[in-house]
Amino acid sequence: MPRPGIDHVFERRLSALVNSGEAGVLQGGLKGVEKESLRVTPAGRIAQTPHPRELGSALTSEHITTDFSEALIELVTPTFTTSWELLQYLLDLHQFVYRHLADELLWATSMPSVIESDASIPIARYGTSNVARMKTAYREGLSLRYGRMMQAISGVHFNYSFPERFWEAYAAVRESRSRGQEFVSASYFDLLRNYRRYGWIVLYLFGVSPAVCESFVKGRGESLRELTPGTLYDPYATSLRMSDIGYRNRNQAGLAISVNSLGEYVRDLTRAIMTPYPPYQALGVKVNGKYRQLNANILQIENEYYSYIRPKRVARSGERPTKALRRAGVEYVEVRALDVSAFDPVGVNQHKLRFLEAFLALCLLKQSDPIDSSLEGALDQNHLTVARRGREPGLELSRDGRRVSMASWALELLDSMGGLCELLDHGDPARPYAQSLATQAAKIRDVKLTPSARLLAELESGESFFDLALRMSATHKAYFLDLYTPNAERLAELAGEAAESLEKQRALEASETESFEEYLAHYFAD
Repeated sequence: MPRPGIDHVFERRLSALVNSGEAGVLQGGLKGVEKESLRVTPAGRIAQTPHPRELGSALTSEHITTDFSEALIELVTPTFTTSWELLQYLLDLHQFVYRHLADELLWATSMPSVIESDASIPIARYGTSNVARMKTAYREGLSLRYGRMMQAISGVHFNYSFPERFWEAYAAVRESRSRGQEFVSASYFDLLRNYRRYGWIVLYLFGVSPAVCESFVKGRGESLRELTPGTLYDPYATSLRMSDIGYRNRNQAGLAISVNSLGEYVRDLTRAIMTPYPPYQALGVKVNGKYRQLNANILQIENEYYSYIRPKRVARSGERPTKALRRAGVEYVEVRALDVSAFDPVGVNQHKLRFLEAFLALCLLKQSDPIDSSLEGALDQNHLTVARRGREPGLELSRDGRRVSMASWALELLDSMGGLCELLDHGDPARPYAQSLATQAAKIRDVKLTPSARLLAELESGESFFDLALRMSATHKAYFLDLYTPNAERLAELAGEAAESLEKQRALEASETESFEEYLAHYFAD
């Protein structure tokens, strides 16, 4: 009699990979990280100063830029085949940045510090070129549509692509008639659908935002409890960042973007970008000669769609993301559901990255039927439930129309990952992927080991969320400036890149020939 919950399709595919003669077939996938952090003053208030010139141009720098706010630094690593190389680069980036922040700090948590008002969150500026003006106008639109408070939330994005040699072996396992990019793109969409089914586990294991500064929800009528003066929380929350008070924005609750195929995904995103939305029309687009938003459509551009995970393709200069996907298919996926960890100086650690690599392989190999509109709501609700109540004793989620124990389901998923970790550990006696898996399994069995529980335990002393985050921010700065041995060669390399990026921005601004209106028309032309 078959065991309940066993995915026989997955087991056959994994067994075929194990027996393919390519023991290291999953090794060597490309990994990258984008890590956001608010710049704050020594008193913990959002910095009002410009992006430091010593860090280069936020417009043209490959590795140090800004997100929504001028104060929201985004550090972007190149891709690496090993997690330790990736984290070493991220360490070096942090040390370089800290050397040019004067007395400012990088805020150590996803949820922001004390915020007096929306106006105290400065929108990012990128110069006078058309692309710079477009980036700022887009952010003005985000500010009008959603408010700046949500845009001040930080996160860690994990970018991943499977190794090239994996695809040939996997196509043979699948006995696929298609090969090459068509097969790769279709397989990545298998992964995307299964991430929607199972990605709630990432919030449980790595969510570290169960509490917020009172100012973040001031006047919004949110049902949070007071933990300490100035600190609000949900008793069983894992990631308020990924809940309905944070990153998961209520304005987009009715927006349905299919991940059943590349064609449907591009179709739905394009439709949202081209469809006028009366409430946004009422705001106006260009008012008194100034752009308030790029357009009055449901989405201004693709990046406005807030999803847990995205299919990506490196775009050419001036190319829209949907056009890049149509042109050449999916190149990698971007996992966007990770909170910045106050317990890791760079906001992330190797255990987390290794687990995610194995988890994405699980999502790829498991049976992945199309998701119809009737199922979307239940899958979304699972993510929201874990974000707000993930540590609640006896918590149940919806699975194929039935209520099931979250903990039992989570352990079942982790049990399935054992063979994948063996493939990823091939030839390494330290078995780091198996160790990472065991670390996560322990969190399922003992909720006190989760990062969200650990953060609340820190606050039990009576310290406020603000004071804890400020203390950790100062601790991290001291670590990078005083304790961490500098990589002189990397620091010099980053300084050179910063100077080069400033020159690139100057050259771009000097070469402009078309008006901003013409630039936008060309960008949105299909």
